[in-house]
Amino acid sequence: MAEIVLIRHGQTEWSAVGKHTSYTDLDLTGAGEQQARVAGERLAGRRFAAVISSPRKRALRTAELAGLAVTETTEDLAEWNYGEYEGITSATIHETRPAWSLWTDGAPGGESPAEVGERLDRVLARARTFLDAGDVALIAHGHSLRVAGARWIGLPASGGGLLKLGTATLSTLGFEHGNQVIDTWNAS
Repeated sequence: MAEIVLIRHGQTEWSAVGKHTSYTDLDLTGAGEQQARVAGERLAGRRFAAVISSPRKRALRTAELAGLAVTETTEDLAEWNYGEYEGITSATIHETRPAWSLWTDGAPGGESPAEVGERLDRVLARARTFLDAGDVALIAHGHSLRVAGARWIGLPASGGGLLKLGTATLSTLGFEHGNQVIDTWNAS
C-alpha cells in the first residue's frame, strides 16, 4: 500500500537556534545540506509517483540534495505564517506572553491553527490523488508537517503540537485496516 512520506527540510541558521521561520527564505547550513544528503540515502531505491514541495528554497534544496525531482510546488506546504513572531524564539515570546501557544493561539498578523489546517487538508487531498500510482513525498517545514500528521489521523491542527519533528527527518503516513495512520514519525 502506498504511503505519504513527509520530509522536513535540513537545518537553517534560524532552525538551529529555534527562531520561527516562515516567509523568510533562508538557505540550509552546511549541517543542513549534509542532513538532506543523508535523508536521500535513506530514501534510496524508493520511487515516488509525486514529489510535492514548499516553494521555499530550504525545502527545494533539501529535495535536490536528497536526489528527489520535485513534480510540483505549492504555497499550501509553506510553513505556518508566524506574522509578528517571524524570527523570534518561543522563549522570547513567552517573556511577554507566558501562556502563548502557537498550537492554540496562532500568531498575531499571521495564521491561526484553523487556517494552517485548511491548507494542509488541501495538500493531503492532493497527495491522495497520486497514491494509486505509488508513494508521494511532501517536502516542507516543521510546523506545517506536524499539522499534516495531525490532520491525517483526524486530529485538529493543534494536535500537531503533540508531534515533535526534527530537521531532515522522515515520517510516513499510511493505512491500516482502512484507517489513516502514522506508520513512522520523526525518523532520523
